[in-house]
Amino acid sequence: MGSGKTTVGRMLAEMMDFEFIDLDKRIEKSFGRSIPEIFFHHGEQAFRVHERECLHHLLNETIDCVVATGGGTPCFFDSMILMKEAGKTIYLKCSPEILFERLRGSSSRRPLLSRLTDSEKLNYIAKHIHERNTFYESAEWVINGDENAITVAEAVRSKINEISRGVHL
Repeated sequence: MGSGKTTVGRMLAEMMDFEFIDLDKRIEKSFGRSIPEIFFHHGEQAFRVHERECLHHLLNETIDCVVATGGGTPCFFDSMILMKEAGKTIYLKCSPEILFERLRGSSSRRPLLSRLTDSEKLNYIAKHIHERNTFYESAEWVINGDENAITVAEAVRSKINEISRGVHL
């Protein structure tokens, strides 16, 4: 949430000439509602079940793509395992303070933050990072997401270039 997955993902996909897929947009399209509406009308559990189904379907149908997931995606069901089986997983690690600044004006699009004061938002962000850290840190690569999007996308691309060169003994 707020780490730049969508922005960095778009840039990275363009750099690599891959398709970019935003999982939340796929969920909204298949559900026929926005994420906040899904949470409001159906609850988080229904959203998470549908999110997992969309992810599973997406990972089985696409190759050569960059997928931006929601912040909770790797933390529910077997989603992180599915993502690791399908390709490289990357955690864009950001400080709570940076995330707070990035999310400050977008609460209406973020149902879990919409009714919180600024102080509560910062606490919520820090708490969720702590609770989700085990899942996030299990990603194959951890990249500093506090930087601007271009710098982060270039760092990811550099990592990809390292592995595509192979092993030389």
